[in-house]
Amino acid sequence: MNTAAKALRKRVPRADLCAWDDTLRSEEPLAAIRREEASRIPALLSIRHQRMRRDPFGFLRGAAAIAASDFGALRVTGLRAQICGDAHVLNFGTFATPERNLVFDLVDFDETLPGAWEWDMLRLCSSLVVFAASVGIRSDRAEDAVVAAANAYREAMLAYALLDPLEIWYDRIDVDSRIAGEIKMQDSAAALVPVLETPDKRPPRFADRPPLFRRLRHADERVELAHGILRSYRASLPDHIRVLFDRYHSVDMALKVVGVGSVGTLCLVVLLLAESDRPLLVQIKEAQRSMLERVVGLSRFAHHGERVVVGQRLMQAASDLFLGWSNDGDRDFYVRQLHDMKGSLDISNLRASTLVRYARLCGRTLARAHARSGEPRAIGGYLGNSAEFEEAMLRFALAYGVRCERDYSAFVAACARGEFALEE
Repeated sequence: MNTAAKALRKRVPRADLCAWDDTLRSEEPLAAIRREEASRIPALLSIRHQRMRRDPFGFLRGAAAIAASDFGALRVTGLRAQICGDAHVLNFGTFATPERNLVFDLVDFDETLPGAWEWDMLRLCSSLVVFAASVGIRSDRAEDAVVAAANAYREAMLAYALLDPLEIWYDRIDVDSRIAGEIKMQDSAAALVPVLETPDKRPPRFADRPPLFRRLRHADERVELAHGILRSYRASLPDHIRVLFDRYHSVDMALKVVGVGSVGTLCLVVLLLAESDRPLLVQIKEAQRSMLERVVGLSRFAHHGERVVVGQRLMQAASDLFLGWSNDGDRDFYVRQLHDMKGSLDISNLRASTLVRYARLCGRTLARAHARSGEPRAIGGYLGNSAEFEEAMLRFALAYGVRCERDYSAFVAACARGEFALEE
């Protein structure tokens, strides 16, 4: 162990790392939700609230603002990296690289900013505890999953500390048979089946599936908005990808409600065709300020779509060919391909052993993502060869899991009082 690692451990003992105490909280949780929703589309908030009310994990997914506020009060090492900002267990998954290889990685970057590497691990570990309870996995096996994630992070970071930057940059987690069995796959063709109509001798088009998927008529002002976004988005693409993108033309558009935390932001889906019959599906997604800005300061990017894209490219081993950004003068957006061989954890009949293996994958993934922009030798030196880091993450996850359950109960009660609108 080098001198710097010794000094850091003395200043921030691993046993005290990220210790949670309810007295650290500086913002009332329901106030944080209201603050976050102030910039959202009011008509969609009832859907968001319904999804958050479903169970504590649904609430956790929609409570990135609460986590950002809470984590900012914790004792951390001061070592920084580009972080996801919302690394809960369902924000990991598989997708196809431009070379058509299937990889496992982070898949959501709406909150990404440079920040404390610990915060991503806290979000992952606490989400494992809450998620396990929501799918009926025993608490002791949830603890095993948290320890597995933290152990995988520590061991991977120690390994990255021995590599040069180029070796770290080339590293990726390929999807083999062991991972594939834990993933539910979805590609563009499968995603289109329930919402695509093919009238005789006419191009395919979207079908209305309100309230979560609404086809936009030509007179809808958001159609012209989308066309304008795609025109300016083109400039954010590398020259060779522009040539590819220009082979396609838009056929139809729809408004789509996605996820939990993102509900209330504007999300459009565009159906594009080239000479072949196989469609290209792209998503235009509104990018708002990261919840982390209140803790770490303003992003160096004035454009939040660019912030998301740059953060994603920094953290992912390989990113979508069509990833880019645009704006409409008032709002920022990023654009990406939708459902390109994407997959996520299959939660139907999920076994505890599967969750533990999956947690290890997530921990290793975060270590690689942080090592690309952070200081793997410094982080690895601090973590060391003992299990103190795993123990600290487990203590935090269990304590914060209880806090999340209480916050969820308060939210449910507030919904019952009519303080948060619900679907009728």
